[in-house]
Amino acid sequence: MTSEVIIDVQPKEISIALLEDKSLVEYQSETRSASFSVGNIYVAKVKKLMPGLNACFVNVGYERDAFLHYLDLGSQFNSYEKYLRQVQSDRKKLYPISKASRLPDLKKDGSVQNTLTVGQEVLVQVVKEPISTKGPRLTCELSFAGRYIVLIPFNDKVSVSSKIKKGEERTRLKQLIQSIKPKNFGVIVRTSAEGKRVAELDNELKTLLKRWDDAITKVQKTTSRPQIIYEETGRAVALLRDLFNPTYDGIYVNDNTIYNQIKDYVGLIAPDKANIVKLYTGQVPIFDNFNVTKQIKSAFGKTVNYKHGAYLIIEHTEALHVVDVNSGNRTRSENGQEANALEVNLGAADELARQLRLRDMGGIIVVDFIDMNLAEDRQMLYERMCKNMQKDRARHNILPLSKFGLMQITRQRVRPAMDVNVEETCPTCFGKGKIKSSILFTDLLESKINRMVNKIGIKKFNLHVHPYVAAYINQGIISLKRKWQMKYGLGINIIPSQKLAFLQYEFYDKKGNFIDMQEEMEAK
Repeated sequence: MTSEVIIDVQPKEISIALLEDKSLVEYQSETRSASFSVGNIYVAKVKKLMPGLNACFVNVGYERDAFLHYLDLGSQFNSYEKYLRQVQSDRKKLYPISKASRLPDLKKDGSVQNTLTVGQEVLVQVVKEPISTKGPRLTCELSFAGRYIVLIPFNDKVSVSSKIKKGEERTRLKQLIQSIKPKNFGVIVRTSAEGKRVAELDNELKTLLKRWDDAITKVQKTTSRPQIIYEETGRAVALLRDLFNPTYDGIYVNDNTIYNQIKDYVGLIAPDKANIVKLYTGQVPIFDNFNVTKQIKSAFGKTVNYKHGAYLIIEHTEALHVVDVNSGNRTRSENGQEANALEVNLGAADELARQLRLRDMGGIIVVDFIDMNLAEDRQMLYERMCKNMQKDRARHNILPLSKFGLMQITRQRVRPAMDVNVEETCPTCFGKGKIKSSILFTDLLESKINRMVNKIGIKKFNLHVHPYVAAYINQGIISLKRKWQMKYGLGINIIPSQKLAFLQYEFYDKKGNFIDMQEEMEAK
C-alpha cells in the first residue's frame, strides 16, 4: 500500500490530505488564524462556579467560556496550584519544578466549590475544540505530546503503550525512561517508541522539557489574563506527528516555509526519510495534480456513492450522525436477496470506515444497514466493520447489529466534524437564476484582462478557470490564449482548476496572491 500526504497552503487556510493507494482517507482544513486547537495551554481565570454540575466555566479568551469539570482538575491539582503561586511570587528568578513539593492527591469525590474560587488563576489545556454552541473543553492535567513519548508534569509514573506487546521491550523502555527523566515528571511511552534507542528518546525528552520551561517562563513574566503559554505545533506538523510512519512514499507541499518546517521535523524523527518531503512547484493546483479535489467533491455531501450503484445517506443532527445504506439501482446478485444484502452492506462498511476518518465524525453514529436474516452474515458484517476501523487513530467502540438491523458506533470527538460544501453557487448570477449567454464568457474574461493590464498595471498573472474552459481557451494553433498574449503581453497564464464552477474564474498575481476581479454587477 502506498501512502502520500498532500499539503495545500493558501494565504488564509491550510488543507491536508492523506492518500492510501491514491484514495483519499483523511482530510483536514483549518484557517491559518484559527485558535483554540487541542493541546494549547492557557493560564486563565475561573469565571463562574456551577455546583450542580460540579464544574466551572473558565475564561480563556473565547467568545464562550470554556468548560472544566471537577474530575478534569486531575489528581495533582493541589501541586499545580501551589507551584503556580511560587512561580508568580518572583518575577525575576524562576522557581525550578524539581524543588516543588508534591501535595496529596485531590479527592475524587470532592466538590468544585470547595476547591476553586471565582477569579482564581489556573493552568488549563484544551482537550476538545469549540463545537456548535459549546465552548472549549479543558483539563488541568497538562501534557506535552511528542512522536515517541508524552511528558506529564507533576507525575512520577512511567507508562508504556498497551499496543507494545513484548514483555522484554516494555521492561526495557520503562527502565530506560526511568533513568533519564527528571524529578516531578511522568512519561507515557507511545507505540512508535518500540525499538528506539536511548539517544532518540533522550533527545525528544529534552525537546519536551524545553517546551515546559518556555511555557512556565511565560507564566512568570506575563501578567495579562487569560494568556496562552503554549501553542500546539502547526496543523501540518501536528498531523504528521501523529500520522507519520516510515512507509510513506511522499509528502508534497506547495509552500516553501511549510516545506522547510516539515523537512526539518521529518529529518529530526526519521533522518533516513527526509528525502520523501518534496516541494511542489507545478502550475496546476496541488490538489488537482494529485486528484484530491475531485475526490473531495465526490466524498462529501449528503449522498455518497460507492461500488455498483449503492450509496449512503449521511445526516448530521446536534446529538448524532445517522447513516442509511441503500442498494440503489445495482444489479441483484444471482445468489438471491440475502447475498445481495450482504454484498451491499460489506461495501457500505468499507466506505463508512473511510467516511468516519475523512469527515472526522465523532460522538454517536447510528447506521441502518439493509436487513439480513442469517446470523453468520450479521457477524461477518460486524467483524468487517471492526477490521476496517483498526486504522482509525480516534478511540472508538462498535456494537453488533441490533435486532432492528442498526449498528451503533461511538467515536472520539475533539473537534467539529469536517463539513465541506460541495454545492456551487453560480458565479455569474449569484443565485438569482439568470445568467448572461455562456458564449460571451470569454469576452468577459478578455475585458477583465484588459482592465488588469491597462488600468491596474499588473502585467504578469495567472487566470484560474474550469478545466473545460481552459481547454477551450488553449485549443488550436492560434488559440485565444495566444491572441490575448499578443494583445496584452506574455505575462498571461491560464491554469485549469477543478475546484471552480463552470463559469467561475479567479486571478492571482505572480506571488500567488488572490486579486478580486469579481463584480456582482456582471449578473445584471
